Amino acid sequence: MASLPKTYTFPPLEAASPEGLLAVGGDLSPDRLLSAYRQGIFPWFSDGQPILWWSPDPRAILYPARVHISRSLRRSMRTQNLQITADRAFDRIIQACAESRTEREGTWITSGIQNAYCALHRMGYAHSVETWQNGQLVGGLYGLAIGKAFFGESMFSRVADASKTALAGLAASLTTQGYHFIDCQVVSRHLNSLGAQAVPRKRFSCELEQAVQIPVSAATWDWEVPARELP
Repeated sequence: MASLPKTYTFPPLEAASPEGLLAVGGDLSPDRLLSAYRQGIFPWFSDGQPILWWSPDPRAILYPARVHISRSLRRSMRTQNLQITADRAFDRIIQACAESRTEREGTWITSGIQNAYCALHRMGYAHSVETWQNGQLVGGLYGLAIGKAFFGESMFSRVADASKTALAGLAASLTTQGYHFIDCQVVSRHLNSLGAQAVPRKRFSCELEQAVQIPVSAATWDWEVPARELP
């Protein structure tokens, strides 16, 4: 585990601990964050800790066209009058994700993280997907898009299936746009139920290198669709 200098270089991924911790320190500037994500590295730490940078092995990823939508979720999307949008309420989404995490187990979405990702949103890299019900924000998610890779960060729900509906909308949009994968970072039972796969870090790095080199337009994030119309 290395301490980061002021430059935007990181140690080789193979230097990570068995848990995936790669480096400590640095800052959350846009240039450092973008450099990190392009290499398969992300920040994850709590208030009172230094900035911790991670590259776990294996890595959890979702291929957009293979996201598993259960029968109960499809029924929910048909009957709950849910509307899905992109990039309509990024600040509200990241704040709601932080509040949701705090209520359960404390949050790594600190004020510094919120400020950093809001800056990336203004630059066209960070995006949100919102779930609405009768005009009220009831769920959503946010993450980064670099090239044809989407890096999922967090999600929240205020009604049943609202975050899963946002993910379904995201997956449909990314499939249409030809995105290669959604990075889910750490393997979990919940992600596995949605179709996530655990892939070796070496394979993830190879797929990532190809995906981030493809130029895309932030304009592709301006969309809205009723949940009942998702494929």
